[in-house]
Amino acid sequence: MDGLKSSKKRIIGLKQTIKAVKENKVCKVYIANDADNFIKNNILKACEDKDLEIVYVNTMKELGEACGIEVKASTASLLKS
Repeated sequence: MDGLKSSKKRIIGLKQTIKAVKENKVCKVYIANDADNFIKNNILKACEDKDLEIVYVNTMKELGEACGIEVKASTASLLKS
């Protein structure tokens, strides 16, 4: 999760991540293993046929901390440079 907290070019949350993936603005997607299957399935479906690196994180709490927020996060992404 290098650079996720310090990057200003990140998106946190399902809706925003899916929108950015569909607009081809994302290079890497992070998904929490303990997120709802509905959330995981939706983000994986959006990432289909895209050349994206998908990184799985153990917990939503860990992903939220990696993003520098004080709440849990189910998914996050890094924007292309």
